[in-house]
Amino acid sequence: MATYECSICGMSVNATCGKCNESLVDDTIDVDGSEVQVSKCPNGHGKIKSPSCCGKDMSCSV
Repeated sequence: MATYECSICGMSVNATCGKCNESLVDDTIDVDGSEVQVSKCPNGHGKIKSPSCCGKDMSCSV
C-alpha cells in the first residue's frame, strides 16, 4: 500500500478505492508536459490527485 506523508508536519494517509476497497497505488500522469503525482485504483476504477498537506503535495513511500 502506498503511504503518503507530509514532509512538514509528518501527517500520513493511506487510501483505498471506494468501489473495490483495494489500496490505491502511486502513479504519475503528464499534464501539459509536467509530471503530476496521482493515486490510482489497481483495478481501473480511476485516479485522484495525490493528497496534499501544509500547502504541498505529500510524498509517497511504498
